[in-house]
Amino acid sequence: MNKQALQDIHGVLLLDKPSGWGSTDALNRVKRLLGARKAGHGGTLDPMATGLLPLAFGLATRFSHESLEAQKTYSARILFGITTDSADADGKPLASQPVAFDEAALRRVLNTFIGEIDQVPPMFSALKREGKPLYEYARAGIEVERTAREIEIFKLDVIDPCVDGSPSAIKIRVFCSKGTYIRTLGEDIGEALGCGAHLASLRRIATGPFGLERCVTLAALEAMDEAQRERCLLPVEALLDDHTPLTLEAVDVARFLNGVRRRGSWPDQARVAVYGPAGQALLGIAQVVAGELIPSRLLSPIEIDQIVKSSPQALCAA
Repeated sequence: MNKQALQDIHGVLLLDKPSGWGSTDALNRVKRLLGARKAGHGGTLDPMATGLLPLAFGLATRFSHESLEAQKTYSARILFGITTDSADADGKPLASQPVAFDEAALRRVLNTFIGEIDQVPPMFSALKREGKPLYEYARAGIEVERTAREIEIFKLDVIDPCVDGSPSAIKIRVFCSKGTYIRTLGEDIGEALGCGAHLASLRRIATGPFGLERCVTLAALEAMDEAQRERCLLPVEALLDDHTPLTLEAVDVARFLNGVRRRGSWPDQARVAVYGPAGQALLGIAQVVAGELIPSRLLSPIEIDQIVKSSPQALCAA
């Protein structure tokens, strides 16, 4: 689609990203298919990984940070006995060790990773040092010191303790906070078991309120016409599913949109999605402290009108 055909599209598309595609590459492909002028994704997936990748278009990018902050759920296959330089199947093998643990030992080790833990980000990551991604240092054979970050594993389930009949591979489901590297988690589990490990496969199955059941594949999108693709979009406010909705009277709307705090009998809320009269138009997000509505991210009247006029009404069948 040529540059002149680009259009302002506002909404959210839940893509089931295929393996072999980087998140930015997948985003750019969908952006071209929709002919969208502006887009962004809500949480990077490694090229090897598959699964849920929220894509925000137009004014939805103003709230895509909410997807980055959301809890994530992954299904992962860990292969024990072999470590790689990237901690996953795309890396070069580094060492091989015998695997000698039973299921009871596995579950004891997994339990030590539940809760708040410190995790050192992998070298093969997009985190930057002096303006350059860590993976560029890694590809040049340079090891850079990284500071451990606090993450949280809310739940860690063993789905299959012996994948495909192999005692060297397990499948787990991980419920975790933002910023968790499942590659590093798999590597650390292998180290704790004394045999090493790497991530053999990874699939993101949920981000916040979104699950795979609402996703559409890239192949399906490519087979659709323009109208069908646009019907795959969720409204902008879908990103605010975990925000408490709050409706303002018409007299308060203009002041709120100018950043003026409003007073009311609302209970304290850290995350509020604010709507105009009758809840017909999203105005922005805010928080309520001691009965005071404090704006945090606002839309302009022109932007509100654009969202109302282009609001998608239905989700396509994936």
